[in-house]
Amino acid sequence: MFLGTHTPRLDDKGRLALPAKFRTELEGGLVITKGQERCLFVFPMAEFSRITELLRSAPVTQRSVRDYSRVFFASASHEVPDGQGRITVPSQLREYAGLSKDCVVIGANSRVEVWDSGAWQSYLESTEQSFADAEEVLPGLL
Repeated sequence: MFLGTHTPRLDDKGRLALPAKFRTELEGGLVITKGQERCLFVFPMAEFSRITELLRSAPVTQRSVRDYSRVFFASASHEVPDGQGRITVPSQLREYAGLSKDCVVIGANSRVEVWDSGAWQSYLESTEQSFADAEEVLPGLL
């Protein structure tokens, strides 16, 4: 499980240092791809395989399934962190997420998300009140 908020910087070569507490689970390899709200999703290989199986069983006769699968897999990049825990974020993914130097890396349960720091701040400003006011997200939970 990935938790917390971290603020690494993207270097001039497009590399991002993963938070130390995430490295063990990601050291064998990961997949980075486009996520919603213009962030990037980073999945450990086992979680990416699980999602792949779920999408494989979804009906390809549904346009939304085809559209999502195409974008999700076409933008995916397999990466292996280097000895310093850095991954290279491909240029098309950096462009999609608007990544500059200052990034925010958050733990999002079974995945990691990478945000441009300004985009993350804007996202929080637009959603924190609805989070604070939420009555029931999942029936019976909280």
